[in-house]
Amino acid sequence: MSRERLVVVGGDAAGMSAAHQALRTAARSGLDLEVVAFERTERTSYSACGIPYWVAGDLDDPHDLVARTPEEHRARGVDLRTGASVEAVDLDRREVRALVDGAEVAVGFDRLVLATGARPVVPDWARSAGGELRPGVLPVKSWDDGLAWLDVMGRVRPPARAVVVGAGYIGLEMAEALVRRGYPVTVLELAEVMPSIDADMGARVREQLVAAGVDVRVGCGVDGLTVGADGHVDGVAAGDDVLPADLVVLALGVRPASELGAKAGLVTGARGGYLPDDGQEVADGVWAAGDCCESVHRVSGERAFVPLGTHANKQGRVAGERAAGGSTRFGGVLGTAITRFDAGGVAVEVARTGLGAADVTRLGLDAASYVSPGKTASAYMPEFRPMTTKLVAERGSRRLLGAQIVGGTGAGKRIDTIATALWAGLTVDDLAAADLAYAPPFATVWEAVQLAARRLADRMH
Repeated sequence: MSRERLVVVGGDAAGMSAAHQALRTAARSGLDLEVVAFERTERTSYSACGIPYWVAGDLDDPHDLVARTPEEHRARGVDLRTGASVEAVDLDRREVRALVDGAEVAVGFDRLVLATGARPVVPDWARSAGGELRPGVLPVKSWDDGLAWLDVMGRVRPPARAVVVGAGYIGLEMAEALVRRGYPVTVLELAEVMPSIDADMGARVREQLVAAGVDVRVGCGVDGLTVGADGHVDGVAAGDDVLPADLVVLALGVRPASELGAKAGLVTGARGGYLPDDGQEVADGVWAAGDCCESVHRVSGERAFVPLGTHANKQGRVAGERAAGGSTRFGGVLGTAITRFDAGGVAVEVARTGLGAADVTRLGLDAASYVSPGKTASAYMPEFRPMTTKLVAERGSRRLLGAQIVGGTGAGKRIDTIATALWAGLTVDDLAAADLAYAPPFATVWEAVQLAARRLADRMH
């Protein structure tokens, strides 16, 4: 049997999961497989989700974010080429063309995995006439972004003001980091705080941010920036106001980096991501995984763009196994996510899974919801914190459709109970009857999410 070559484009979660899984699967099946991986930067397999906590000062050593270095990947059998930017894919010739040290090289492949991730949304107003980001204006996506934030904060110290544009997960986390660093912070959001959850739940989060001293402005977009004589940002124009701003966080989300495959003729979806099947295959002998993909939502059946490291690792594993002849499948997504704001004397956790009110309306589902107050522990325990659970279920079938949680420390991870119920297709009655753990430091006798399920179930009869 002749040796075959798998080329992987992208050296972070999805790409390196695919590379190593392909080698493991090939070893089990006896396939003689060479794995060549290209990564345009010099870094691999690190936690981009940890960057806000690095900025906040929680890490003594940022290398703690690194799960596996390039040297470790190579030692495990991957021919990893860093500082190598793949510029084109030719599916007919079965080769990729990459720039390495300024020279173009062509590498043939028998099988290909695209794991090119996503790019931060950077609006035109954030750039100078030359196309560069204005000094003091930065996204929060990559290792280099983390280094840039530490550099600028070393030069622009409080009482300099920070404006966070976007109040989603990264916006909330960066607001926490900057408040903890001592900066006065303003958060701007076109919708409500945490727009991925329902507005009534997002308003609860906003109240906590305001209690922590954050100036929160919802229904407010950015019209432009003002800059000083040195070109450094000094204000954000928002409606009739110009807000003083020495630092501006771009927290407007990300878009799939799918241009490479799209130029080669691969189909992309409404949100710009590849559309793999449940084996992550996008064309004959070509797989895609991670943030460059759209996934199937298990509840709605629609394609969804949910860029998270959890999905990237799982999809990469599936892509690698399938690329080496395996048969595993990716089961889809629920949109489960969690974050927190813990600064200024306030700690609030936010979590979601499944469908929200807007999704239910769009899909035309006959659904009921209930917003249930609860507690993270028995009220007489020092650990007790208030929390609110919102559950959504379908009338008739009574199946769970989604949930959101906002509450104090200990509230958020309860979303996993509901996510597991959603994954299994359980009803609101099943969740209300489930055998969940109880002891006063951890829960009330009726666990908060179970109490929410019982209350919703009662109202659906």
